Amino acid sequence: MDRGPFVFGIRHLSPAGAYYVREFLDKIQPELVLIEGPSDFTELMEDLAQADVRPPVAVMAYTRQLPVRTILYPFAEYSPEYQALLWAKEHGRKCRFCDLPSDVFLGLLSAREAAGDEETGSQGRDGHKKTPECSFDVYQALDRQCGDGDHETFWERTIEQCRDMAGYQKGAKEFGSGLRQLELCLGPGEENSENLAREAYMRRMIEKARTEGISEEKMAVITGAFHAEGILCGDPAMTDKEFLRLPRLESMKTLMPYSYYRLSQRSGYGAGNHAPAYYEYLWQGFLKGEADYAARRYLSGLGEYERTSGGMVSAAEVMEALRLSQALAGLRGGRIPALRDLRDGAVTCMGHGRFSKVSLAVASVEIGTKIGSLPQGVSQTSIQSDFYEKLRELRLEKYKSVTASSLNLDLRENLRVKTKKAAFMDLERSFFLHRLRVLNIRFGTLELVRQDNATWAERWVLQWTPETEIRLVETVLKGDTLEQAAAFELKGKVEESQGIGMVAKVVAEAFYCGMPLAVHGALAALQAMAVDAAALGEIGDTIEQLSVVLQYGDIRRLDRQPLIPIVSQLFLRACLILPQECACDDQAAAGLVSAIGKLHQAVMVHDFLDRERFVAVLSQISSRDDLNTRLSGAAASILLEMGAMDSQELGREVERRLSKGIPAQLGAGWFSGLSSRNHYALIARLTLWEKLSAYLDTLDDEEFKRALLFLRRAFADFAPGEKDQIAENLGEIWQVNPMQVSEMLNESLTEDAMEFLGGLEDFDFGDI
Repeated sequence: MDRGPFVFGIRHLSPAGAYYVREFLDKIQPELVLIEGPSDFTELMEDLAQADVRPPVAVMAYTRQLPVRTILYPFAEYSPEYQALLWAKEHGRKCRFCDLPSDVFLGLLSAREAAGDEETGSQGRDGHKKTPECSFDVYQALDRQCGDGDHETFWERTIEQCRDMAGYQKGAKEFGSGLRQLELCLGPGEENSENLAREAYMRRMIEKARTEGISEEKMAVITGAFHAEGILCGDPAMTDKEFLRLPRLESMKTLMPYSYYRLSQRSGYGAGNHAPAYYEYLWQGFLKGEADYAARRYLSGLGEYERTSGGMVSAAEVMEALRLSQALAGLRGGRIPALRDLRDGAVTCMGHGRFSKVSLAVASVEIGTKIGSLPQGVSQTSIQSDFYEKLRELRLEKYKSVTASSLNLDLRENLRVKTKKAAFMDLERSFFLHRLRVLNIRFGTLELVRQDNATWAERWVLQWTPETEIRLVETVLKGDTLEQAAAFELKGKVEESQGIGMVAKVVAEAFYCGMPLAVHGALAALQAMAVDAAALGEIGDTIEQLSVVLQYGDIRRLDRQPLIPIVSQLFLRACLILPQECACDDQAAAGLVSAIGKLHQAVMVHDFLDRERFVAVLSQISSRDDLNTRLSGAAASILLEMGAMDSQELGREVERRLSKGIPAQLGAGWFSGLSSRNHYALIARLTLWEKLSAYLDTLDDEEFKRALLFLRRAFADFAPGEKDQIAENLGEIWQVNPMQVSEMLNESLTEDAMEFLGGLEDFDFGDI
């Protein structure tokens, strides 16, 4: 080349850069504008430049095969690249992205993963995250050389506050050259090689334009200041052979909304800035021609936030903060306050010297909650389109916010409306949100609802983030719609399941998602596996899952009848094997107590289960001496709840289990099982506490130590109020003040007592 094209070095989120790049283009009037960014993204420029696009938005490329890898290129309104492509459209000029194609960036990402690079996953600006060592070291070295103590403040004070385009160009050039020298000083590495390849490709794109008949004087290149020197260095462009040798993965592209929080460095985005909302104020200041606009808007925003949040900040304090920040800027060599000066002024005058008093306001005003938007149908995958169509249909668009909001659903038919669609609106919302949950698309989080008849009620917390969009795009490989993708996901879970408990969970998930075909498919697998099910714990988990589904009745408009014979079959099997399973050690007993409780819960809510058989099995376990005593006690507790054991039977069992001839650990273990449920039913039986007191009186010191460990575990789950009621019983038995007993039961143990009890954990109880 006789001379290079016009190159304008920028920072990727630079208000001054965005403003001056338009002035630069107005001045040189190029025929072609080349912009740093994957060259295959050029086909999306028309969509990006539409008038109803509201930044921040991002272009995302993703692989067409699993595992899905992605790269992201976000744009704010004040991104120089975004303003450059808008200028090109407004003036009818050719415009292209000129960096390596996205399939190459994804190939390089895959190669780094294969080499053991930990920085995997979604990538940021420049098609990749900088490797931790290089990025950290370069910017740490830059911080040491900056007079302001950090490169962010240095950039703002010396570059963003430039008075004219020439000053910005010169400052950006020096900044980029300095970064380049710092990186080269750290030695050759993978990132250096990649940057050199990228710059060679950009020179290739310039050469390609030249062969099309566009002279260098009619080309403008808008690129990161780091790369400006590499583009103009005079080295040869990348050859066809070199280009074909680059690794690549087949990719797809889409546009997506983005957020200021995701742009901020707090979210980990490497090429973001630390205050995207504040930088928007800087951009607005350029458009208004008011150099101090950002300072005034920032401080007034802090004051407004504090007042609306109940803080005491006056207009006078805001004005004093502005005056102080202006003075600080002057002392630090600036002509107008930088963000650091504004923060210091706000902390001093509005926070009275404490950052903690204004920290929430600072986060709100500096980062903000702004989310971009795209017009319907713009460069979206089928599943993105389905998602946004569902948001519109289900009237959930207002919940597309970075601020979390609660949504209460009533799944019952609404009889006060005229249309079927409106009558089942909340049920359809539930189906939609459950499908997203199954697909791990984080838009809604289901919260537990504690109320009577809560089978018809759901409470969700909804919050949109760019990660929601990323997961949506990644999910397109599983189906064109959310329902298809959820069906694919559930089918895969059934195929991967190793037991009936996991398949039962899939049945429940399909039921919640309102997907009858997926329910039937999972049920067929469950029925085949139920014949071979042996472990009681797994049976209990399965019955619990299916029981919850059955309790929903017809509220989700799915046929529940096929579940009934499966639950009945599993319940019968559990009753048959339960006694022999109870001949186990204490470790296994803990899991069986839970399983028995789940069987009991199912019996209480489903009439089709054999209640009499279950009572007979529990009675057998309760009375046998050759089973784990904790399980015998738990069986007795459930029989009491069911009204199948009266006080006289309980009294006889207590006398038998808590007697001098029974080893202390066995008696205490039985009482531990008995007290594992329905504390109030036990507290109300004074005879139980009389017999327990009498039993303890018969123990010698060594026997008492054996019993103490088990009894302490038994009472660990009793609430303070329940212990007060026990104290009343013991006070009556011992003829002492119940208040004194309560204080003894509820007071914290001394260090000596804790040490003694800790030693009991290792006490040798011999063979049981």
